[in-house]
Parts: sequence; structure tokens; C-alpha cells
Amino acid sequence: MSNSSQIRKQFLDFFESKGHQIVPSAPIVVKNDPTLMFTNAGMNQFKDWFLGNEEPKYKRVADTQKCLRVSGKHNDLEEVGVDTYHHTMFEMLGNWSFGDYFKKEAIEWAWELLTEVYKLPKDRLYVTVFEGDAKEGLAFDHEAYDNWKLWISPERILNGNKKDNFWEMGDTGPCGPCTEIHIDLRSDAERAVVSGAKLVNNDHPQVIEIWNNVFMEFNRKADGSLEKLPAQHVDTGMGFERLCRAIEAKQSNYDTDVFVPYLQFLSAETGMEYGKSEPIDIAMRVLADHIRTITFAILDGQLPSNTGAGYVIRRILRRAVRYYYSFLHTKEPLLYKMVSLVGDSFIDIFPEVKAKKQFIEQVVKEEEIGFLRTLENGIKRIEKISGDINGEEAFELFDTYGFPIDLTQLIARERGSTVDLAGFEKNLQLQKERSRKATSLETDDWVIIEENDQLKFVGYDTLEAEVKITRFRKVKAKGKEQFQLVFNQTPFYAESGGQVGDVGIIQSANEKLSIIDTQKENNLIIHIVAQLPENPSALFIAKVDAPKRKLTEANHSATHLLHAALRSILGTHVEQKGSLVNSEYLRFDFSHFKGMSDIELKSVEQLVNQKIRENISLIERREVPISEAKEMGAMALFGEKYGDKVRVITFDSAYSVELCGGTHVKATGEIGLFKLKSESAVAAGVRRIEAISSLAAENMIADQEKMINEIKAILKSNDPIKSIETLIYEKSDLQKKLDNYENERTQQIKNQLLNELVKEAGVSRIIAKVNVSNTDQLKNLSFQLKQEVPQLFCLLVMENNQKPFISLILSEELVESKQWNAGSLVKTWAKHIQGGGGGQAFYATAGGNNLAGLESVLKEAEIWIEGNC
Repeated sequence: MSNSSQIRKQFLDFFESKGHQIVPSAPIVVKNDPTLMFTNAGMNQFKDWFLGNEEPKYKRVADTQKCLRVSGKHNDLEEVGVDTYHHTMFEMLGNWSFGDYFKKEAIEWAWELLTEVYKLPKDRLYVTVFEGDAKEGLAFDHEAYDNWKLWISPERILNGNKKDNFWEMGDTGPCGPCTEIHIDLRSDAERAVVSGAKLVNNDHPQVIEIWNNVFMEFNRKADGSLEKLPAQHVDTGMGFERLCRAIEAKQSNYDTDVFVPYLQFLSAETGMEYGKSEPIDIAMRVLADHIRTITFAILDGQLPSNTGAGYVIRRILRRAVRYYYSFLHTKEPLLYKMVSLVGDSFIDIFPEVKAKKQFIEQVVKEEEIGFLRTLENGIKRIEKISGDINGEEAFELFDTYGFPIDLTQLIARERGSTVDLAGFEKNLQLQKERSRKATSLETDDWVIIEENDQLKFVGYDTLEAEVKITRFRKVKAKGKEQFQLVFNQTPFYAESGGQVGDVGIIQSANEKLSIIDTQKENNLIIHIVAQLPENPSALFIAKVDAPKRKLTEANHSATHLLHAALRSILGTHVEQKGSLVNSEYLRFDFSHFKGMSDIELKSVEQLVNQKIRENISLIERREVPISEAKEMGAMALFGEKYGDKVRVITFDSAYSVELCGGTHVKATGEIGLFKLKSESAVAAGVRRIEAISSLAAENMIADQEKMINEIKAILKSNDPIKSIETLIYEKSDLQKKLDNYENERTQQIKNQLLNELVKEAGVSRIIAKVNVSNTDQLKNLSFQLKQEVPQLFCLLVMENNQKPFISLILSEELVESKQWNAGSLVKTWAKHIQGGGGGQAFYATAGGNNLAGLESVLKEAEIWIEGNC
């Protein structure tokens, strides 16, 4: 076991000895929480416990959590690699108390672990406590201060302001004062000159925070005010990488055994030594950090893409590629080779990385290949820019080609030009403002009508229920105002697991409102309405749109049958990578490294329909212990967070067994019919199938039958295939005859033009209006004349589908000797036909809208050639 693995184990063992339940890390990619894309703190998975939406399963918890901070409030991306202590993906070691112990125990155990277990020097440690904030009406944290005095001398207890010592989850939500623990890793000589107390929270690379203990006491409301939480909680987070650095007494996180294997690999792979050049060192640190982030994001189900969380991962991957392309002089994919290092590093705590290594490598490699190609195109774009690079051009390189401004500056310097940084920043800020406006969401505080923490979903068993509104709030997005309602119980399924949310109505004695969507936020089922009920306290009947739900269920169950069929036909490497299920169609993304053949697609469709005809009964088991579900062979999705109890959906235990929270048909026969519509690539190593079932499949068959009958009627044949084959043959034969005729006709026109050829001052000129069938014929005619006539100036015009068209071809001798340019001439003469065009120096064309202008073109050409010969 490596030193860092031992440090992690000691943390978990310590808190287990203090009565904490050790829980697994949540996925790094967040689902069912519109306020987060990624897990950015250890407390994220316990958000509902803090908010009171769910009863805590344990009073004391500890874990190591995969975290990612690159966007939003916690944005460290541009610091990563440049300094030695910021990371995109990092592990956060944490311990929590939910209404159990508070400041006394948290402080005592933190000191015990750091100084007695890890043996960190006490004279290098400093702590901060919240100094209070008069504007917020918050007092100095005497309780934390008094508890720290029991363990550390007062001069090492420092006051911290609201920015550093009052932790908030976001603009709203649980928050409270915190106490930070910092360590001074400077040499004794440096410490003798300047006290570490002066450097705490001053961005000194050797005086760093290693642990933050947050004391959750308040809830921040939407109006900015604070209210006391019903119970006090402890939320702590310690950066694992920084802790390893402190224990191993290293000057950089990257000098610990957490990162050294990556740096050694890069040195061997590129032939460049780490520690000799700052640009090379930064590049290697960027790669060592970013490959961990990329690996865990893909592992937890987030593929690189152009939107949302996928775009963040693509940005991180491309940042790494830019660094090795620019500073490690590597032009071939490199990152994918480092995935196995991530698997080795985390084998003790996250063994699933090893299990999914091949898939992750394939995705990363394909992304690298694509972006390296984009980089080459960007460099070609720069080469087309003459002189200095203006702000719009620099932003285009950034936005379209992924060039960071520093890379653009580097290339500009090599060319002896400059970049308009102010103009670039202006364009960048405009884009950010557009993005902010597009995604802004104003959310009011919840209005509590009735305290009820036990929201019950009854939609598996009924589509209608008597409900009470327990809370509501107003939201505003893109200028549109809506209301969100929470009921004491609900038959409405909230969007999750790929299945869309239910729609329907709620009805009281006096009014009826449409539920236009149902969403899940953390563990709250939220019903969205356009207007608030006149009497929110009334009793309502909630009714799900039954036909839509039934069609959605058919598509969801068909998705399970499809998943099993793909694994049967293609192999057990197939795993679900995403899905969408609604009342109209289903979409299923799965791991597979090449397109499916027609035979494979047909086999999959036949197997699914076979299972439908077998009318297999649904076996639904709720509240199954997760260990028991796994023993049953239930398919679980990587990147999904499962609780201790799960729901298992089975359609024949030998065929399809999956963990699933969605709604399903009672037997497969209810699906009726399954039809594949398309199969395509969606990302590297990921394919996508779109299909329909039930009524949509029946309608598709009916439409096809109707079309076939109409074709039969038009062809006056009961064998349309034979009739169409005959038509195709006859058309081909007629086309050949027509081509021969056109060629003969073109030859006649060419001969006529050659007879009318005018030679003057060493130039052979043809200026004429011709009658050919299309612009291709005109082009062929022009090139035939050029081949036969030296020193040729040939302007031909024609009417093409009642539109004017100009063609000008010049012999290369005229272009070189007289500096004539067909493109420039055609642009000038095209004004007569109200058109535009251009081309090369020796050949150019133009189209327009004014047929009458063709005569003017011919006259002006005659005048021009007379004046220039």
C-alpha cells in the first residue's frame, strides 16, 4: 500500500473508531440537482439531510469524496498546474455530524488526528475562527475560540473574516461559521524571519489550508436573510492531496506519491525532465491533474460534449492537449495512455477505474484525435491572418478552435505580430453575459403551508391521488414566471433515469390547473404550474395524463428489452451510457466501438419483438438491499448513486434484471411492437439507437403500407419493386442518350465559337451568349476551348433556369504576362446582373437575378478587351 493510500485509510479508520458510518463517495457528476453540475464538496450528497428534505440515515458519517471544481463559485481551473496546490479533481476527506456532536468534538478530534495520528508538528499549525460580521448581525465565534484554546496557544488562533470563515453552499441554503486549519511548510530559516501567522489566507504557496470545519447553524434565504436551522450540524472537508503533502513534508502537492507516477511517465514518454523548465513543469502538472478529472467524469457517466457538464470535461481535456501540444512538443494522442495510471493510483478505493479502463481510454483517445485536428485547423486559420490579430479574430480562435489567448499570443510573437487583448476580453465578456442571461434562474424562498418531510410517491400503483400542497415557490427563467409545488404525496413521476416527468392536472372543488412538468430537485418531487392555485391550502385531486404515461411506460420497458438484446447480440461489454424515454420514442446510448451491421440491427429488433410476444410479466421488487440486488445480477449504471435499498425491475430473470426507479408495463405484451429507427455514433466508443414502440410503431407501419399502396396505384402494378427497377433502367438508358445528344450539341457550339474566334494583339478572344443545358455544360465547354486555343480570353454567358450566369476563363499565359484576373473581372461585371461571384485568377463564374443585364456584360467585356489588348 502506498503512503497516500495509508493516509486515506488512517482517516477513515480514525472516524470509524469515533462512531462514524463510512459511506462510499457519490459520483463526481451530479444528477437531480439543477444547482450543480459536479460534486464540488463532500457535503453535496448530504444536501437533503442538511435541508431537512430527508431524515439522516446516520448521525455520524465519514468518507472520501471525489470532487471537481472548475466552474461557478469554486472556479480554480486557470490556477491548476500554474501553482502547486490547486486541482480540478481532488479527494475531500470529510466527517459529518447531523444534529449530534458540534464544535467541541469536531475541534478535539481534528487536533487529535493531525497531531497524534499523522504526527504533524504542532508548531507549524495555525487555526482561524470567524471574527463576526456586524452587517449580518453575526457575533465572534467564542465557542470555537474557547475550544481551540484547550489545544493550541492563543497566538496561533487567528480571526478570519466572512469571506474566509463563513461557509455558504451557494446563494441560498445551509451555511455557518467555519474554523480552518493551516500548516506552514516553509523552512525553519524562513519561518524565523516572517511568522506564518502573517501568511495565513494570503495565497502563500507554502502556508496552506488543509482542513475546514464548517458549523452549519443557519439557512440563507433568497432575500439574503439568515434563519437558524432546526438542528446544528458539522461539515468538514480536508483536501487529501494537500494533507499528503503536509505529512510527506513536500514543497508541492505534485511531489507526493499521489502525482509522482504521472510525472515520471510523462518524462519517460516525452523525453523531457520534470523540474528543469517552468513551462514544461506546468504542462506536466496540468496533464497529471486533468487526466484524473477526465477519467472519473467518464467513469461516472459524463462524456465530453458541447453542452453543460460535457462541455466542462471537453474544456479540461482540450486544455491538457493544448499544453502537451505547445510545451511537450507532442502532436499525437498522449492522455489516453495515462488512464491506466489513474486505475493503479486508486485501486484501493475506486477499483472500478480498472474495470472500465478500455472504454475510458477509447473515449479519451478519440477526443484527443479530434482536437489535435482542430488545433491544426486553428493554426491554418492564424496563417491566413495577415499582420496583427484583432480582438474578434483572437476570440474566434478561442471560441471556435479552442485556442487559449496565451497560445494565440505565443504564435503571434513567433510571427512578430501582436494580439489585441482588450478586444479579446470585450468579446469574451459579451459571450459570458449572453450565457449568463440564457441560464439565469431567479428562485424565491419556499412558502411552507404544512410541515411534511415524508413526501410519498404513489405513482407505481395509481395515477390518481388526493393531495395537499405542502410548500410552493415562484421561479423565473428567461423572463417566464412559473410556480413549483410540492405535495404530501403524488402519483406524478419526476424526471429521472432518462424517463421524462409526468404531466396532468390537479383539481379542487373550485379550480383545475395543468401540471406542465414534474422534476426532481434533490429528493423533492416538484410539480410545475403556470399559475398558483387561488387557494393553495385546498384539497386537490392529482391526475396523471394516463395515455401519455402508458406510452412512456411502453418505451421504458422496451428500453430494458433493447439493452438486454444488445448485450445478447453484441456482447456483454455493452453498457447503458444514457437514455431518453417519453411517450413518443426512446433513445438509448450504449458502449460499443463500431457501427452495427444491418444483420446485427435486424437481430436485435427481432429479439426484442420476440420478448414482447412472449408477454413476460413484470417482476417488480421494492426496497431490495443493494447487496442482494447485485447477487441477483441486476444491471447497475456507473455514475448513478444508489441507496442502501433499491428497486429491481425484472423481465425474465434469465434475460433482463435492472436497477430502475422508472415506471413500466405490467407485461411485455403491452408494448405491442418495437421498431428501430436509427443507429449512429454519439461520442467516442458510444453508439445511439432511436426507436419507437406501441402506437408510434403501429402508425409507422400503417404509413408505410399506405405509401406502398399509393406507389402501386401510381405504377399500376402489384409488383412495385420490379416496376421501379424497370423505371430506373429506362431512366439510365435515356440519360445516356441525352448525354450523348448534349455532348454532340456542345461540340457543335464549340465549333461555331471557334469559327467566330477573334485574334488581336496576341490574344484570342471569344465573347458570346450560348445555349447549353446547364452550368456544368458551360464549364466543360470553357475548359475544352482553353485546351485547344492558346492565349485565350473566353467570356460565355447563358440563361440558367431563368437566371443569368457568367463564365470567364483565361489562358495561364495571359494571367502571368498581363496580370489579368478572372475573379476580379467577373465580380465587376456581375453588377449588371445584380449578382456576385468570383473564383481563381484563370477561371471565375457569377450568378445573378437580372437576365437583361447579360447584354451589358457582353458589351462591357468587348470594351474592356479592346482597351487592354
